[in-house]
Amino acid sequence: MDPVIRSIRADEWPAVKELRLAGLQDPVAHLAFLETYQEAVAKPDSFWRERAAGAAEGVLERQQFVAVESGGRWVGSVVVLVEEAEAEGALGGVSEVRQGHLVGVFVRPEWRGRGVTERLFAYALEWAWEVAAVERVRLFVHERNSRAEGFYRKIGFVPSGESVPVPGDPGARELEFVMKRP
Repeated sequence: MDPVIRSIRADEWPAVKELRLAGLQDPVAHLAFLETYQEAVAKPDSFWRERAAGAAEGVLERQQFVAVESGGRWVGSVVVLVEEAEAEGALGGVSEVRQGHLVGVFVRPEWRGRGVTERLFAYALEWAWEVAAVERVRLFVHERNSRAEGFYRKIGFVPSGESVPVPGDPGARELEFVMKRP
């Protein structure tokens, strides 16, 4: 049975924490996330409560979507951050338009290749266009994360030509991919 895709609720912080920690243990986590497992596991429960409340259903500045299998286990997630026009974005730079910024993409290995990531992105993009009313959606991908880059291209993201240094590794680059409002 396919997982249900939905927004998180503020009281689901333990599941937010568990899925994030699982993602940070993935073999390509060093390319996909800007924190380590050791950093995340050391954070107090108050951090995870605030994180969940700040991206829960009804919040308009950001929204976390999860894929939940029938037994209640979370199997994937993506977060949409809303970046206002003329304001500095999450990884720097200033956009001329209101935009969504996708972060925290993770699907458990046993669910990859089964359409879960596509469904998560469809929900996230629909929310970005319809609820947040953004003009474009962007994401960044590490220049060596070819698996993720291939997926983003497949679903319609295109390179913008912009890049930023990877925090903590100035010799590496995060490449910006964008999708304009349909």
